[in-house]
Amino acid sequence: MINKPDSNKERLKRHRRVRAKVSGTADRPRLCVFRSLQHIYAQLIDDNGQRTLAAASSLEKDFEGYGGNKEAADKIGKLIAERALALGIEKVVFDRGGNVYHGRVQALAEGARAGGLKF
Repeated sequence: MINKPDSNKERLKRHRRVRAKVSGTADRPRLCVFRSLQHIYAQLIDDNGQRTLAAASSLEKDFEGYGGNKEAADKIGKLIAERALALGIEKVVFDRGGNVYHGRVQALAEGARAGGLKF
């Protein structure tokens, strides 16, 4: 019998390991990424104040297209960068949420960098 490893359990282990080292502040918040099968979400979080400063996702009403591909991730990255710059935030700490820095997570990060965020 072949035992397949639980990929979500492994992702959560990686996420705990990353979160032990990565923390956001008011002047340098954490850009947190969550990736589901059909959508992608991004939040700017101030961990010291325990609040979300800005958020963007492919579930928003003005978002057009399918939310589960790299083009959507790039759009969401640019949108979160635009909202961050409107709040006066230029530098962030990237939290990939335990996901591998590849594909949609990488596309969101590159979109945010193209939008003007530095990390």
